[in-house]
Amino acid sequence: MQSSNERPRGAGGGPDSAVGNRDDRDRASAETCASPRYDDPWYDALASGWGESAGAAAPAAAVPPSRTEPGEAPRAAADVYLEVQRSAAFREVRGRYRRFVVPAVVTFFLWYVVYVVTATTAPGLMARPVTGAVNVAMVAGLGQFLTTFLLTWAYARHARLRRDRAALELRWDTQELTRGARGGAS
Repeated sequence: MQSSNERPRGAGGGPDSAVGNRDDRDRASAETCASPRYDDPWYDALASGWGESAGAAAPAAAVPPSRTEPGEAPRAAADVYLEVQRSAAFREVRGRYRRFVVPAVVTFFLWYVVYVVTATTAPGLMARPVTGAVNVAMVAGLGQFLTTFLLTWAYARHARLRRDRAALELRWDTQELTRGARGGAS
């Protein structure tokens, strides 16, 4: 069979030889991937204890081990995910997320609504000068940007200190359970 540039496939050079090289690399990487790899960037940082406060709460109970008996048929991956969703560890991560996000969203939304309503209903107040040409509306508008950045920083900090480690452990447990559900294939 000939390629579109009138050379036989695999004749050296060109895109066809690159495909052959890529196949060789894929086979080589598949052989080296027989052992588990820990190339997750969060794994190294969190496994070393980086970014954790000294008063971090005790982690929630791990996902229960796989209950497949030697004579039993393996479970489907969907059953594994349902089991993880019902676990205490998942509920804890989800609760920590909600305890931060819900009050933060409500507070920020109220602050935004107050700004917009005040700007439309009290233009005299918003036009009041603070210093020079800077008025209350400009300060409040810049405050919107400032609170956006502060909220982003607080969310990232909260996630790093309160949720990332537990979520990572939950993810590793889930991967191990699904690997068992698929018969050991990764």
